[in-house]
Amino acid sequence: MTTVLYPGSFDPIHNGHLEIIETASRLFDTVIVAAMRNPQKGEPLFSLDDREAMISEAVAHLDNVKVTMFSSLVVQLAKEVGADFIVKGLRAVSDFENELQMAQMNHKISGVDTVFLPSTSGNSFLASKLIREIARFGGDVSTMVPPPVAKRLRERYAS
Repeated sequence: MTTVLYPGSFDPIHNGHLEIIETASRLFDTVIVAAMRNPQKGEPLFSLDDREAMISEAVAHLDNVKVTMFSSLVVQLAKEVGADFIVKGLRAVSDFENELQMAQMNHKISGVDTVFLPSTSGNSFLASKLIREIARFGGDVSTMVPPPVAKRLRERYAS
């Protein structure tokens, strides 16, 4: 049985994230999606509890996906959950440069390898930061995020 860890801030989860989760769920026995507070990304829009709930709702159709939260190093969580690999999604070449450096560092300190999964071009432009910005100004993001997320964004920015 192969277990993979898909870490991220998921603030909020969008269809690009969901695509990576669905792909990983076909390739591996168990996928653990882990939401974290990323201090490099500033103050989050949604709490960790809200993000965990949105992710759980978005992946409810996938029997081999589990959701958790964490506030440690990714490699510490990978060891705690028995992950064989860390999964990271790639949208563009610019993602690869940063993700490769993190993958190499994670491997150096833990021995855990990272598997990169590319997104389709239909989702490659999606970014939580851009989705938050569009929603903040009343734009429709319903085609970019799972329905539970669209609902929460509408509620958050209701005038």
